[in-house]
Amino acid sequence: MKNPVQKLVAAALCLALCLLLPFLTGQIPQIGSALSPMHIPVLLCGFICGWPYALVVGFVAPLLRHLLFTMPPMMTAIPMAFELATYGLVTGILYALLPKKIGYIYVSLIGAMLAGRVVWGIVRWGMMVMGFSPFGFQAFLAGAFLTAIPGIICHIILIPILVIALKKAKLIFVE
Repeated sequence: MKNPVQKLVAAALCLALCLLLPFLTGQIPQIGSALSPMHIPVLLCGFICGWPYALVVGFVAPLLRHLLFTMPPMMTAIPMAFELATYGLVTGILYALLPKKIGYIYVSLIGAMLAGRVVWGIVRWGMMVMGFSPFGFQAFLAGAFLTAIPGIICHIILIPILVIALKKAKLIFVE
């Protein structure tokens, strides 16, 4: 087992990136919501540190960012916290269980992205049932997939490249 301090430091760095990366797209909210910059560090955390760290980083990041910067709005931050926690959980579990080959990086990534979007939809639906905001199947498809296509493409291209580079640098702490 790798040093837990290394994992904790890497997870803290990923959380810091979750707080900072949205500032790159913050001037144009449509670009930020399309590219989903907070998702990148959470997905990386699943590969680097494993599921327990990534789950916590994913859940805390949107809520902490809302408390510090009031963005994303709370009604967005809540389902996003569950979505990103799922990203971290599924990425970390799949990467730990599957062979450490390039193709399985994509399997872990895409599996996590699909699971996270389903969880996001379930939480949004639950919020609708509790009377917070309207939400239907078309809103789910639009929010989870259609408007997210640029971010999905960005993540599928960028994350595996970063994971391979981090693996070569011996900065992946999942066995």
